[in-house]
Amino acid sequence: MAVTAPRTIPLVDLSTFTKGDAAQRQAFIDQLGNAFHNIGFVGVTGHGIPKDLIDDFYVAAKKFFALPVEVKRQYEVPGAAGQRGYTSFGKEHAKQSQVADLKEFFQIGQELADKSDSAFEANPEVSEVPEFMKLGTQLYRAFEASGASLLRAIALYLRLDEGYFDQYINDGMSILRAIHYPPITQEPASAIRAEQHEDINLITLLVGASAGGLQLQNTAGEWQEIVPENDEIVINVGDMLQRLTNNYLKSTTHRVVNPPREQWHEPRLSIPFFLHPRPEMKLDVLPSTVTADRPRAYEPITAGEYLDERLREIGLKK
Repeated sequence: MAVTAPRTIPLVDLSTFTKGDAAQRQAFIDQLGNAFHNIGFVGVTGHGIPKDLIDDFYVAAKKFFALPVEVKRQYEVPGAAGQRGYTSFGKEHAKQSQVADLKEFFQIGQELADKSDSAFEANPEVSEVPEFMKLGTQLYRAFEASGASLLRAIALYLRLDEGYFDQYINDGMSILRAIHYPPITQEPASAIRAEQHEDINLITLLVGASAGGLQLQNTAGEWQEIVPENDEIVINVGDMLQRLTNNYLKSTTHRVVNPPREQWHEPRLSIPFFLHPRPEMKLDVLPSTVTADRPRAYEPITAGEYLDERLREIGLKK
C-alpha cells in the first residue's frame, strides 16, 4: 500500500464557516487562525470558486503567453508599475536579489464602478484572446468573495468585529496575476523561477499550478514542498496582515524552484490572487497584538504607502 507523504500545510474547509453552525464556524476560525499563526500557510477546500472557471482561465492564459513577444508587449501599460497588463520576462526580482526571476506575467487589477474615481484604471483588453479578460474578470470576482470570507474568519480569530476588513477590501487594489514560467533552455545564472520572498498584500489565494516547485521555509529554516490536491487553494499571509498583527500572523518566506533538469522543457503556469485593501487603509499595529513579549514592531503606514515602497524594492517602480 502506498504511503501518503505528510502534508506540509493544514487543510480546512471554508464552507464550514460560510454555511456551518456556530460550532463548525468556531472550529474553522481556530484552525485557520492557528495555521496563519504557526505556519503562515493553509490549504482550503469548499472555497466556492468553480473548477470550470479556473480551468477555462488556464487555457486562455496559455493562449495569451503563446503569443509572440512583440504582440504581448503591446499590453504593457506605461506607468502602471506592472499593476495592470503584461510584464515581460526578466523584469521582477525578489527584494533582496538583483537577479530577475525566470517569469513573465499579466496582471488584472480592480475596475471600479465609478469610472471618474482618480484610482480607476482600465485593464487592457486582449483582442487576440478575447476570452482571457472576460474569464479573468469573473475569476477576480470569485477570488474576491472567497478572500472576504477568509478575512471575516481571521477578524473573529483576532477578536475584531466580523466585518472589520470588509470596508477596506471593498474596491480594494487586489491583483489577479497569471504567471508564466517558460521552459528553461540554458543553465540559469543563479536565478530560480521565483526567488525566495514574502507577499506584500493581506492574503494570497493560489490555485494549483500546472507544475510543482512551490516551497515554504519552516521555522527551522528548511524548505518544504507544498503540493495542492484536487480543488484545493493555497492561502498564505502577506506582509500587510503580518504588520497589522505585529507578527502574530506570519508572512512566511516561499519560493518557486526550478524543476529537475529532465523537466526543464516543461513550462509552468500559476494563478495567484493578491488580496489588497484600499490604499488609505492604516496598517498601524492592532493594540491587542502588542504584549510584553511582542513589543510594537512597526511604525504607522498606510497600505498605499507600503505598496509603493515595496514595488520600488522589487524593481517594478522607479
